[in-house]
Amino acid sequence: MWWIGERDPGERVLEHVRVHLERAFALSVSLRPGPGRPVDAYDARRKQWSSSRILAWLVREAPEEARVLGVTDMDLFIPILTYVFGEAQVGGRAAVVSTARLAEPALRDERIVLERLAKESVHEMVHVLGLLHCDTPGCVMGRSAIVRDVDRKQGVLCRSCSDRIARTRIAERETT
Repeated sequence: MWWIGERDPGERVLEHVRVHLERAFALSVSLRPGPGRPVDAYDARRKQWSSSRILAWLVREAPEEARVLGVTDMDLFIPILTYVFGEAQVGGRAAVVSTARLAEPALRDERIVLERLAKESVHEMVHVLGLLHCDTPGCVMGRSAIVRDVDRKQGVLCRSCSDRIARTRIAERETT
């Protein structure tokens, strides 16, 4: 996991995400200093960062065979949406999440933002493992068009998604 934001997030933010990722996947997650940020991903007209360009950059910069989550405070977009909380390469190697739209101006409780970030980080990394969105209420793989959708998620995978992840990981071990 790399911090690729503009401001220092503080250790608490990344540590919170790391703990949630380790719990979700039963794998060790390392925090590493990011190699900067992709300057070509900034769209001056929109005053936002292209999450798709960031993904391509993460893949180029990450060690071979590594899966990487870029965490940022930059406002992300894809061309067909006004903003996104994150994006992932489904079945690929990279995902990115942002705190920019998870923190509302009137929100004074940092714990809520940390929980939202943890949920969206797990969500995007599950996409990296190949799963798509889930319709089970509360599943972390539910769609999130607005921040209230993130709040409705329980932060864990439903039974069906959990089983699919387990099968994916078994198949990965068998091919290595």
